[in-house]
Formats: sequence, C-alpha cells, structure tokens
Amino acid sequence: MAKVLLPVGDAAEVMDTLYAYYRLKEGGYEVVVAGPEARQYQMVLHEIPPGWDITRETAGYHIQATLAFRDIDPVQFVGAFLTGGRAPEYIRYDQHLMATLKSFFEVGKPVCSVCHGAELVAAADVIRDRRIATVPKCQIDVEAVGASFVNEGLVRDGNLVSGRTWHDQHLYMPVFVAMLDEFCGVSKTAPPVAQALGGASKSKKK
Repeated sequence: MAKVLLPVGDAAEVMDTLYAYYRLKEGGYEVVVAGPEARQYQMVLHEIPPGWDITRETAGYHIQATLAFRDIDPVQFVGAFLTGGRAPEYIRYDQHLMATLKSFFEVGKPVCSVCHGAELVAAADVIRDRRIATVPKCQIDVEAVGASFVNEGLVRDGNLVSGRTWHDQHLYMPVFVAMLDEFCGVSKTAPPVAQALGGASKSKKK
C-alpha cells in the first residue's frame, strides 16, 4: 500500500486533518502521521465566531504520530498532505521536514496544502512563481517567497494542489487523490472498500 505523509504538531486543525486522513485511507493509501517526535498530539478546532475578526481555538481530538520528522525516508512516500491549524507555525522550523518537502517537489510527488499548511511549503521555498490557495491571513507568507496568493477553494499548480480551509475539502481532496493515483499508475473503477465488498459478495455466491 503506497504511503502518504501527514505532518502534524500540537494545534493541528481537526477538520483539516481528519477528513484528509480518512479520505486517503478510503482511497487505498496508508497515511503515516509524523511529528517533531513520535507521540500523541493535541488537535484543535478553529472557527471565527459571529462578530469576531480572528479565529477562536478550542481543544479537539488527539492524533498519534508514529514517526519523527528526523526518521522520515522520503523515498518511502508517494506524496504529502499538509494540514492547517497553528502547528505549521512551528514545525516549519524543523529542517528534516523541510528537506523532505523539498525532495518531494524535486521529483514532482503530489502535495496537497490546506489553510496554514501553506506556511510549510513557503518555508521550504518550493512555491516560488507558483499559484497557491490558502486563507487570506497567510497571503503575506506565500507572497514573501515569490508565490501568488489565490483566494479560491481549489488551485492546482503542477504537483501542488491547495485549498483555503476544510470548507473546500470537497474540491481539493478528489483532485489530490486523483493526482496520487496518476503518480502511482493506479486505475480505479471503484473505491478499494467497494471493490473488497464486491469481491466478498462474489465469493459467497460461488
């Protein structure tokens, strides 16, 4: 089963993270959660309440990272999903993670970024002269490294697909999964779970 890297840290956004985690598993990919250390991380919920100008943060679910950034072997992965929340603000300083992302872009592996995940590709300096979608509050981050900020729910530029927030998941996740399938040379007529159930039904009929 092909592996997709999902870097996290404390304060990764729950909806950004978990939807992608399970959608990729549904698509037949092994999702490897990595962090500064191989441990459990506290995720958060981000929302802008009525009348507020900034995001309110509340505690959400936990997620277990089974791999530390320093132990990542980029060759073992076919792509990466970069989640949002506040985690990217500090994990972007990890040079092992930055080196991994640079290697993905060097060979054109599919990468998906949502919300503050844009801070990771900006820090890795892999989006110069590219278009990228993110939340407006990250516009300065991407433009400072020579990228073009796009306030849309789906933007694809080469091996990078991006969206603003989890509200755009129905737009960017199908494209990301299709990019992974193409990169891996996979042809799917039905989701792996449906294929497995169909096979089980046929076996019973025999």
